[in-house]
Amino acid sequence: MVKASELIEQIEGFAPKSLAEPGDPTGLQIGQPEQKIHRVLTTLDVRPEVVQEAIDLGADFIWAHHEAMFRPAKNLDLSNPQNAMYALAIKNNIVIYASHTNLDAAAGGLNDWLCQAFGIENQIPLLPGEGDQPGMGRIGELKVAMTMADFAKQVKAVCQVDAVRLIANDANKVVKRVAVLGGDGGKFWKKAQEAGADLYLTADLYYHVGHDILAADFAVLDPDHHMEALAKEPMAKKVQEWFAWQLPVTASQKNTDPYTYF
Repeated sequence: MVKASELIEQIEGFAPKSLAEPGDPTGLQIGQPEQKIHRVLTTLDVRPEVVQEAIDLGADFIWAHHEAMFRPAKNLDLSNPQNAMYALAIKNNIVIYASHTNLDAAAGGLNDWLCQAFGIENQIPLLPGEGDQPGMGRIGELKVAMTMADFAKQVKAVCQVDAVRLIANDANKVVKRVAVLGGDGGKFWKKAQEAGADLYLTADLYYHVGHDILAADFAVLDPDHHMEALAKEPMAKKVQEWFAWQLPVTASQKNTDPYTYF
């Protein structure tokens, strides 16, 4: 029987907490490390429907990318849906562990998985870390050069979203070198341009930042923060790699993207 602490040890060996950005509450969120666990559910977000999914599957360990408790609870009023979710997890003995910015930075972690999904090869860190730390983001080359419009269509298909946002003066310009940073990476667009990227793939771009990007004759593709959901399957594969038949694992099938496009 596997203990939660044994899985946590493997996770932290792969994505050390030391890689996390300052102030990021990555790590154990809910539960008892010495608890015996029977099934794992991997997810991007921890939402009430994901906790219920874990209950229905018999999963008692949720490994998430985004923290369930990003902001501290001010009370335990269970009429608050967020608090009720915590209570539901505790009542059902579900351990919740989050690997956030440390998974973003980890060698072979989230940003490398995104590169693989989008056909970006020979990637190196976009924002190199100190010493032997890999750093945030990646920059590499597409297997096949294509126009920005065609790359946008490819990303849209891979992410299975209704729309992506392309910020570019010329959508027919050919792109070969691509920088990628999963999640909210808009503030690093200048770093991507300075690194020689033809296009930067990230999320949560602000309107006025878009104007700055166009004025600099650069290009950014925003497929929505939920693009990080691509990590659910690779996370599940890591658990299989570590424990094989000892610990069944399932990638969440819930879509936790808060946006609906019309």
